[in-house]
Amino acid sequence: MEISLTQAPEVRQAVRTTIFSAIIGTAMEWYDYYLYATAAATLFNKLFFPSYDHLIGTLLAFGSFAIGFFVRPLGSVLFGHLGDRIGRKKVLIITLLLMGGSTTLMGLLPTYAMVGVWAPILLTVLRAFQGLGSGAEYAGAVLMVVEYAPPKKRGLYGAMPYMGVALGLLMSLATFSASSHLSQGAFEDWGWRIPFLLSAVVVALGVILRSTLNETPIFLEMQHKHEVVKAPVKEVFRSSLRPLLCAWGARLGDNSLAYIYESFVIVYVTQQLHMQRSVIVTALMFSTAVQFITVPLFGWLSDKVGRKPVYIAGALISGCAIFPFFLMLKTKELIWIYVGLFLVSSVAKTMMTSAQSPWLAEMFPARVRYTGFALAREVTSPISGGIAPMIAIALLALGNGATHWVSLYVVALAVITAVSVLLGPETRDRDLRL
Repeated sequence: MEISLTQAPEVRQAVRTTIFSAIIGTAMEWYDYYLYATAAATLFNKLFFPSYDHLIGTLLAFGSFAIGFFVRPLGSVLFGHLGDRIGRKKVLIITLLLMGGSTTLMGLLPTYAMVGVWAPILLTVLRAFQGLGSGAEYAGAVLMVVEYAPPKKRGLYGAMPYMGVALGLLMSLATFSASSHLSQGAFEDWGWRIPFLLSAVVVALGVILRSTLNETPIFLEMQHKHEVVKAPVKEVFRSSLRPLLCAWGARLGDNSLAYIYESFVIVYVTQQLHMQRSVIVTALMFSTAVQFITVPLFGWLSDKVGRKPVYIAGALISGCAIFPFFLMLKTKELIWIYVGLFLVSSVAKTMMTSAQSPWLAEMFPARVRYTGFALAREVTSPISGGIAPMIAIALLALGNGATHWVSLYVVALAVITAVSVLLGPETRDRDLRL
């Protein structure tokens, strides 16, 4: 039967622990990714790709960043399969160790000046392992929460793991910013390693928390009834192809926009507007902190009006706001920079991602829910999140520093997302046991 917070205290405690564990694990995933993205935008072009001019070095650094997204679909297949076969909990521990271990090892890597071409090769390999673990991390975290949540609060609870994304970005910006206060020589010599090594602490906390969790009642019920399928990937394509295709289209927008608003924007502000990196980093920290309010707010709203209206509204706001957003940045006035990031990141992007989590979790049958969610979320990663910063930089170069091509790219992504969600199912009232 469905879980209710009015049930026994141990059930309520399990729900709270599951939510907290999901937030910590997701924070680890996105701490890894945003830390790498920030380093790629500002530092790795010097330390690991120094044989090229500044713009080409930045493109190569973002190229290594994109590798992680190209292996995420493989991770979604591998760990999604395991999640539907052996359970959500075990897979979540494996993916957390794989992601966090890779990030920690990045902090120990030799640079190009030390070992030559082996430096970018080793960096890229670790980035690939990061992506492999990330291919199913968020899906599992959301499923653990949603499958425990009361039916009328699945939007609110399902969105809450995304607060870990905000926490991960905030931690990466804070630790990177703190380390960068060292002298330029000390920061480029050893200071940049500190944020990567600190990921070991978050991994340890996450593993401890996840080890205390129980498997979800829905998965245990499937095991008891011998309903666990042998080939989840095949079953997803057989029984849920249309929802899967709609999810892929929807993911093109929010995934790409997240990295344009929170990674490409660093390059644009520092290299094109010639402003201090600390200015945009502080503004990003502000817009991210606001998401601790907007994420549960829009998750709650999706419980009231449905997943699709909230998702579509976020896509449309993104498409309409992108031209004013760049105009605000060009003023170089702090107030407008903060307003712009609040609009596109704290509101528009967060509306999409908050509604997306419960939407994807409810979209697939229980027997293939982990695989379906992971495939829906990660198969488009290479062409959305993975290369989105590279496409934006290339479009910026095409416009000789003008942003109109980047803006049109964002508008196109927003339209694709809105249409895909419109064609998809409304899932708010579905029975998760089926």
